[in-house]
Amino acid sequence: MSGRRRAWWGWGFEDAKLDPAVLAPVVRDVLGFPLPEAIEQPVALASIDLAAPRVATPTAVPWSVDPRDRIEHAYGRSFPDTVRAFRGRIDHPPDAVAFARSEEDVETVLEWAAAEDVAVIPFGGGTSVVGGVEPRVPEDRLGTVSLDLSHLDQVLEVDPVSRAARIQGGVAGPALEAQLAEHGLTMRFFPQSFELSTLGGWIATRAGGHFATVWTHVDDLVESVRAITPSGAWESRRLPGSGAGPSPDRMLLGSEGILGVITEAWVRVQPKPAFRAARAIRFKDFMIGGEAVRALAQSGLHPANCRLVDALEARQTGAGDGTSALLVLSFESTDSDVDDLLRRALRIVAAHGGEWDEPGDGPARAGAVGAWREAFIAMPYLRDALLQLGVLSDTFETAITWERWPAFHAAVSGAVREALGEPCRVTCRLTHVYPDGPAPYFTVLAPARRGDELAQWEEMKRAASDAILAAGGTITHHHAVGRDHREWYDLQRPDLFAAALRAAKSAVDPGGVLNPGVLVDA
Repeated sequence: MSGRRRAWWGWGFEDAKLDPAVLAPVVRDVLGFPLPEAIEQPVALASIDLAAPRVATPTAVPWSVDPRDRIEHAYGRSFPDTVRAFRGRIDHPPDAVAFARSEEDVETVLEWAAAEDVAVIPFGGGTSVVGGVEPRVPEDRLGTVSLDLSHLDQVLEVDPVSRAARIQGGVAGPALEAQLAEHGLTMRFFPQSFELSTLGGWIATRAGGHFATVWTHVDDLVESVRAITPSGAWESRRLPGSGAGPSPDRMLLGSEGILGVITEAWVRVQPKPAFRAARAIRFKDFMIGGEAVRALAQSGLHPANCRLVDALEARQTGAGDGTSALLVLSFESTDSDVDDLLRRALRIVAAHGGEWDEPGDGPARAGAVGAWREAFIAMPYLRDALLQLGVLSDTFETAITWERWPAFHAAVSGAVREALGEPCRVTCRLTHVYPDGPAPYFTVLAPARRGDELAQWEEMKRAASDAILAAGGTITHHHAVGRDHREWYDLQRPDLFAAALRAAKSAVDPGGVLNPGVLVDA
C-alpha cells in the first residue's frame, strides 16, 4: 500500500473511491429514493482554514503541523465525521500530529504532554466510527496532539512452536498478514476495516473480526499486551491462560486509549486454512432463518461464517433478488476436510426450511457468496458515494439473547423508522452468533436532509440507542464506545465498575492526558 494516499474526507484510499454516478440508478430504482439535481462534491482541501497551533512541540519526536495531517487526524470515519469533513467543517483539529517511530517517542510525547497539560489522542488507522479519535476534549486543556502509531508496523518475533507472534501495535491488517505469511502463518482476524485498521486499535476497541463463532473478538487471540502510560510501561506476562486475579491485558482490551498507548502485543497465530466448504442458503423469512442460525450456534459445529442477511439487504448487495433472506455459511480447517461438517450443518438448516444450490447447479452459490463478500468490503466506500447522492447511510450493531431477539428486532427497527420517517430502509444481518444469542447489525438508508444531515443522524442514532438499551441489548458489540456512545455506556455499566475504572485511569494517567472524555470523565 506504500505510495497510496488516504482520502482526507472519507473512508479508504483516494484511488479506490466509488463514482457516485454509477450508483445513481441503484438509489433511484432499488432504494426508490429521489436523486439530487447535482452530485455534491467535497470542499477543496486548500479552502479549509484551520486555527493556528496552540502549542510548541518538542524536537525529539517527528511532528507535523501540516494542515492536511491535522485534518486527517481530526476525525475518525463515522457518518457525522464524514459529513463534517466533506463540508470542510473541522471542529476540533489537533494542534499537531506526532509520528512515533519507537516506544521512546511515545514516552517523550506523554511526558511532554503531562508537563504542558496537553491532551494526547492515540491514533492507529483512524477508522473509529464512534468518535473515538476526535480531539474533542475538555476546554481546560491547553492543546491537543494526535499520536500517530502507524510507523510501529513490524512483526517483531514469531514463535512457531506455540503459534504466536509479537507484533507492534501500529501495523495495519494487510501489512500484518503479509509479514506473517512469510512464516506460513495468519492471525485470521479480518474486520471490515481490515485494510486500514491496526492491531493496537483492534485491542483498544475489542474489535470483532469476520468469523462468526469461537474466535470472533480480538480478545480471543491476545496472549499479552504492552502499553506505555504516563506513569510507565504496562505489560502482562505472556501465558495461554491464567487464574491469577483480574488480568492486566484484559483491562487494556477495550480501554480505547485512556489507560495507555498500546505499542505491541503477543497474539495467537495459525497456518492458513487449507480446507474450506461453503453454501449460500435461502430462507423465505428472516426470523425463521434466525431459528436455523440459533440451532447452528448451539450445535457445537462452530462454522467459520454464519452470517444471516435479510432479504432487502441481500437485494441491495446483489447477493439475492429480495425474495429471500440469505445465510452465508462456511467451514474451514488447517487440518482436515470440512465437507462432513457442512453436510451436518445443511441438515440443520434444511429442517428449518433452508434451500440452497449445490456446486454445479449454476452460478447461484458462488455468485451469492461472492457478491455479498465484495459488497461487505466495499460498504464503507459505498457510504461516502451515497452521501454525495443525498443519502444518509449508517450502521450500528449490538447483541441480545435469543429469547429476546424477535421482539428486540421489531423494537429497534421500528424506533429507527419512526425517527427517520418514510421513505427509509432499515435492514439487518446477524454478523456473529453465540449459543446464547446473536449480534444483530443494522444498516439504515434514507434520503438525507441536505445541509441538516447531522441533526437527522442524531435523531436516528438517539432513537436506535434508546431502543437498544430499553430492549436489553448492548450499546455496542464490536464498534467500541468512543464519544458517540458514551451516554448509553454510562447507563449500561454498573456504577461501581465506573468508579473502579476511574480509579485505574487515575493510577496510570494522573494528569488525565490520554483521550480525555472517553469511557470516563476527565
